[in-house]
Order: sequence, then C-alpha cells, then structure tokens
Amino acid sequence: MNSEPATLYHVDDLPALDFDPFLRTSLREAPVRRIRLPHGEGECWLVTSYDLVRFVTSDRRFSRDITGRPVPKMTRHAIPLDRAVSFVDPPGHARVRAAVAPAFSSTAMDRLRPRVQELLDAMVGRLLHRQQPADLVRDITSPFPLAVIGLVMGMPESDQAQVREWADTLLSRASDEQAAQRAERVKQDSRAYFLRLALLRRDDPRDDTMTTLVRAMDRGTIDEEELLALATLIGLNGWHAVCNNASNMLYALLTTEGLWDRLCAEPHTVPQAVDELLRWVPHKHGVGQPRIATENVRVGEALVREGEYVYVSYVAANWDERVYPQAGDIDFDREGPRHLAFGNGPHFCVGPLLARMEAEVLLSTLTARLPTLRLSVPRDRIPWQTDILIRGPRTLPVTW
Repeated sequence: MNSEPATLYHVDDLPALDFDPFLRTSLREAPVRRIRLPHGEGECWLVTSYDLVRFVTSDRRFSRDITGRPVPKMTRHAIPLDRAVSFVDPPGHARVRAAVAPAFSSTAMDRLRPRVQELLDAMVGRLLHRQQPADLVRDITSPFPLAVIGLVMGMPESDQAQVREWADTLLSRASDEQAAQRAERVKQDSRAYFLRLALLRRDDPRDDTMTTLVRAMDRGTIDEEELLALATLIGLNGWHAVCNNASNMLYALLTTEGLWDRLCAEPHTVPQAVDELLRWVPHKHGVGQPRIATENVRVGEALVREGEYVYVSYVAANWDERVYPQAGDIDFDREGPRHLAFGNGPHFCVGPLLARMEAEVLLSTLTARLPTLRLSVPRDRIPWQTDILIRGPRTLPVTW
C-alpha cells in the first residue's frame, strides 16, 4: 500500500437520517482516502466525490472479480448474495443481466403498475379502518414491497414472510461469529428455496421473473448458480431496500416542513419528488462492494496501485456540494446531473424502474387518500433499526 496512513472507518448507527460525518469530512477534505474497515484483511481506498465515483465505477481497470480474496469488509460474513452479477466483469456481466432485463423493462413496468396499484389500494383501505394511531411500516411500507416482489418473482404469499426474515438476517452488519454462522445457514436455506421455486416454475410456467430466469437457463444463457444468485438478489433486496427507502421517504416528508402539503397540493410533482428523495436519503450504512485495481490508476490526486481495493460511496456522491448545491436540502425543483442512488456503470442496479414505480405509486396514493397524514409522536421517539445495511425506522406511528 501507499505510505499515507489509513483511517479506521467504524460504520456506526446514526440518528434517524443524519448524514454520516465521516463521509461528510471525506467529501470536503479527502475525496480519495485510505481506510481500514472493521473486518477482513488489509487496507483499501474510499472514493466519495461524484465525479470520481463515476470514474471508478465505469473504468474497466477496476474489477469486481474479487471472489475468494481476503478483502477488507464491514461485517464478518460475506454480504453480497448476487455474485453472478456483482462479481462478474463485462462482457460476462452483460450476459447475466440480459437474462433478467425483460422482466424489469419499462414495458414490463407499465403492465405491472395496475396490479401494484391494486395491491396498495387494498392495503390503504384496510389502514383506513384501523384504530388510530397506526404504524405505516407495519401496515404499508413493509407489506407493500413484499407483496410486489412476491408478484414479480412468483413467490406464493405463504412464503413471503420467510423471505423477509432471510433478508433481515443477511442484510445486516453481523459482528460476531455466531451471527456470521447464522447468515451462512440462511444463505443455504434461501438458495434451496429459490431452487425449489425454479423447479416449480419449470413445470408450471407463469408470467413472472422466475419463469423468465428458468427459460434463460434452459436456453443456456445462464447456469443454475447464476439463476439462484439473481433470484436471491431480486427476492431479498426487492423487499429490504424498497421497504426501508419507502419508510425513509415518508419520514423525511412528514418531518420537513411543507413537503407533504406540497405533494398533496401538486400531485404532478410526485415523480420529481421521488427522484430528489432517492438522491437525498442517506440510506446505506457504510459502503457497498469493493473493486480491485488491475493496474496502476490515478484517481484524482491519488495513485491506486495494481492489486489495491477501492470502495465507492454512492451516498456521499449524491451529497457532493460541487454537484448539488445545498445538498442537504430536499428540493423537488432541483436541477443537475442524474443521481447515483442506483449506482453507475456496468453494475447499475437491476431494478431501478421497479423501485421508482413503487415509490411513485406509494406517494401518489397516500397523498391522495391521506392528505392530513402526520406523525403521532415526536420525531425523536421514532425507533430506528440498528446493525442493518440499509437504514430505516422500525415504526412510523401516524394519524390522519
């Protein structure tokens, strides 16, 4: 490694949606810096500025093929479940993505949207008959994306609670050996489940993503391990990430003066509000998955040498004041380049159109049917999840 001393980055739980002070300092003072993480081996680089994050994530000299390497990491167990996508470089990466791309196209989302709306309308109808206060997480932001990803993947409703439990276990910052072992068991259980679902869909094909994946495997486009990795990625992240981001969006809207009222008064602004909230919400604790330099590369003022690991922070890049002035403000009228909430480069998120559509349906429906929605407790009494990779409130008590 270089002679510059590395800083230990403790990935701490932060209050509510406070922006990580380590990332804030890095953006301002050292957009490319050497760090150590709590687990794994060695040191690595952390890149935080918008332009340099885009550079690293689109330059083929930084490889995602790190399988089997002793990388520095945030947690004891290997968090990535999507090794068929995340740990494959182009052109193999494009081959795997192509197998699932039709299921997440704009055409597919247009067909899916009425069914998603129907699911949410039923949930809101049940909410309106509940005694107040109600819990938006329990009643809406958790069951809604779970039902949607069940519909997308073809998972029976009776199986969906189990998938949610697996996601909670795997997408956490396990810090001891017992938790790491539990995560490994859950990986095997979820793998076995999606294999059974694939076999079921081979015998009983339907209009769902698992059927699409099975057909791709039968054509030889992907193999069984790649199918299982994709199914696990979509099935678990499709609930976990969307649930927490939806909860975070609602928390931000209900605790920032004027935002909820504006959405209610100007429903046409919902798509741009979703886009700004995707940029603003600092949803991840820590950093994601590393890359390795395949040759010496200059990144900004730093020289990253061949064999060194590089992490990027999309969260930090989305708060880069040089690109987004007053980045800490939520501004529905903001102009500027596209945010990086869904990543950048070849490893761009598989399902951004689905996540965006769910958020638009959610906010459009709630502002239309619950215009007087408000928190029923002070914001400092909202409990937040801990030791989790994607931040979010445990409950959102509300009245209307």
